[in-house]
Amino acid sequence: MSVVSTRQKTKDDITQHEISALKTRFNLADAHTHQDQSFTQRQIVDRLPELWYRAQGQTQYQSEQEFIQAFFTFHGQEHALKRHDEIYLVYAASIAMHITATYLRKRDMSVGLIEPCFDNLHDLLKHMEVPLSPLDEAIFRSPSDVYANLQTAAAKVDAIFLVDPNNPTGSSMFADGAQAFMEVARYCKDYGKLLILDFCFAAFFKTAGGSRLDAYAILDDIGTQYIIMEDTGKTWPLQDTKCATIMASKALNADIYSIVTSVLLNVSPFILNVVTQYINDSRDDDFESVRCVLDVNRETARRHLQGDFLNYLTPMVETSVAWFEIVRKGVSADDLQAYLMDYAVYVLPGKYFYWSKPQTGQKYIRLALARKPEEFQLAIETIAQALENYHG
Repeated sequence: MSVVSTRQKTKDDITQHEISALKTRFNLADAHTHQDQSFTQRQIVDRLPELWYRAQGQTQYQSEQEFIQAFFTFHGQEHALKRHDEIYLVYAASIAMHITATYLRKRDMSVGLIEPCFDNLHDLLKHMEVPLSPLDEAIFRSPSDVYANLQTAAAKVDAIFLVDPNNPTGSSMFADGAQAFMEVARYCKDYGKLLILDFCFAAFFKTAGGSRLDAYAILDDIGTQYIIMEDTGKTWPLQDTKCATIMASKALNADIYSIVTSVLLNVSPFILNVVTQYINDSRDDDFESVRCVLDVNRETARRHLQGDFLNYLTPMVETSVAWFEIVRKGVSADDLQAYLMDYAVYVLPGKYFYWSKPQTGQKYIRLALARKPEEFQLAIETIAQALENYHG
């Protein structure tokens, strides 16, 4: 088979891999949603002209508040709605992260960033020259130990930056209730740390039929200072028609607002109308259209790939990606990725998620699950055949 033309080019980050993967027959790299529309979602698409004129006929504020009410209610974060006018909308989660990085840089704050995590968090902070220290996600697994762990691991940083559920591992402080999260919040309050939370994968608590605890209520009750980002782009099949949110604790709000308004005026009201319809659709079908695709594809990946080459790592919270450990001796993630590209399959090597020690990630690969099940199955069967033929 011919080698993909990008194989020999060095990539600086995951996004560059994902751009290359868009040219590949089987793109299992980016976690964006590429599955088909459900029956009711197709009805939303049929209504796009109506939604266009509806957006045109209402105020920007009305479009924003309809989205905010739908999104935060769907996620069970009703406490945040008490300050609904201080929930700010941006057109991508990376913009919310850039705003956060700007805030940190302006105040010369150092950050303890969870590891592993999606590498653009690290890159945005690095490009803004924010000092970084790794916080191993294992620190947060035991509610009884997390406070003491942070007393050691986070003693020298000004802010703690966590992703929950974590991308790519599915690790979560909320998997067994609120206690671990409450201990983190209590530590941050006691030691004057800013808690920064990326909740962009939080919708996937619902893929197991669960619900989210109201994190905003917990933080305000404890008195923790926080910045929180949420997103729609990894949840619904919107072809990157999306909206993200950023919200800060009351004491930080004025400073965050001034950065937000320096970046953009507003998100398109048409986009807000469309995304709100998808949120309401998932409210009405209990998230079934999203859950079903991910469940089918996750089981396909596990059934075909679990073996003496790859080991599926069961997450604490099932998200839209699958994390596999390479158990075949002498095979690195870079080796396996390059080999699979010969079969026109693009996966992500784990080294980019381990931003402080990339070599640790060489024993992992990540597969995106939000794909059309029939195409995903063909991709997984192609990987399985490739692994059988591997003689490296």
